[in-house]
Amino acid sequence: MLYTLPTRCLCQVLVCRNYRGDVDMSEIEHFMTLLMDKEEEGTLSPILAHGGVRFMWIKHNNLYLVATSKKNASVSLVFSFLYKIVQVFSEYFKELEEESIRDNFVIIYELMDELMDFGYPQTTDSKILQEYITQEGHKLDTGAPRPPATVTNAVSWRSEGIKYRKNEVFLDVIESVNLLVSANGNVLRSEIVGSIKMRVFLSGMPELRLGLNDKVLFENTGRGKSKSVELEDVKFHQCVRLSRFENDRTISFIPPDGEFELMSYRLNTHVKPLIWIESVIEKHSHSRIEYMIKGGKEYLMRAHFGLPSVEAEDKEGKPPISVKFEIPYFTTSGIQVRYLKIIEKSGYQALPWVRYITQNGGRPTVSFFLLFWCCSYSVPICAFIRQQLGNAVQHGGN
Repeated sequence: MLYTLPTRCLCQVLVCRNYRGDVDMSEIEHFMTLLMDKEEEGTLSPILAHGGVRFMWIKHNNLYLVATSKKNASVSLVFSFLYKIVQVFSEYFKELEEESIRDNFVIIYELMDELMDFGYPQTTDSKILQEYITQEGHKLDTGAPRPPATVTNAVSWRSEGIKYRKNEVFLDVIESVNLLVSANGNVLRSEIVGSIKMRVFLSGMPELRLGLNDKVLFENTGRGKSKSVELEDVKFHQCVRLSRFENDRTISFIPPDGEFELMSYRLNTHVKPLIWIESVIEKHSHSRIEYMIKGGKEYLMRAHFGLPSVEAEDKEGKPPISVKFEIPYFTTSGIQVRYLKIIEKSGYQALPWVRYITQNGGRPTVSFFLLFWCCSYSVPICAFIRQQLGNAVQHGGN
């Protein structure tokens, strides 16, 4: 069962859909009570339970999206589906909020019926859904109704008959560096999270072949000494032919039209800090505090704070120093695009563009962000990590 509730009034359900009929509609009342009680206790979690019913929820803008189940459902699948609902609704209504829900009840129920069938996720691609669920009514052609081509076509993620005057492909290799450094300068954890994003503007049904400096491929072809990268936790878009990748490590696919993420990967390897920060904090009596940050020749920061001459009894925790940066034309891992071939039966010429970007890491729940601790910090590292993970799980915001 799936519910959508406004945050300002949890007693009011905007839309709901009972897919299996095994959970009573009134069970949502227990979720409202549990949510408020757990918030007051400070023990709120993304999964709540009452009796034999489990509530899995996310918060987006001023809405709660709640899924209920009595079965031993895959929690990761449920949360992935909830976030996919947010993405689909946002692409339909631009902004997913209470007002857009109220203005589009009919379309929302149509989408909910297509997104899931008897508790199993079905069509979650917004481009396919937009072919036969539209916001504006239109007259159908007379004759026997036909399903959209993308429903029965083997390539369901791309429509036929796409035409462009200028055929182009843009490929971005984006890597985020997640680094955790202790107060004494030791690297506690480092990893690289990368993704390859594409924008495709090609006519017809083209086949693309992408070659990377993959370590497994180089070893199999006798080029083990060449510079290569060993990719971990690789995740592909559904358009990639996995069987071919397993055989010869070639990434072959018929791409969707427009923008999409082709693949993501992770490298759990030692990373030398790209930007090193040393911070010394000297506390003076009462209202004066002095920060001195060694910036070398390229980085220098000075800050002055005006504080009231009142000293608190409890010392406040010192937040970590986080660094934001973006380095174009560079990847920390050394991954390279060796070739990008575009094959289409009409034989037109297309322009491929490749760009590399390295940036600071984000703050997801399962990895760490680029972090530098000041030398005089007294808060234990492990306590801070638990605190950050706890805050992320509690869904303080979207």
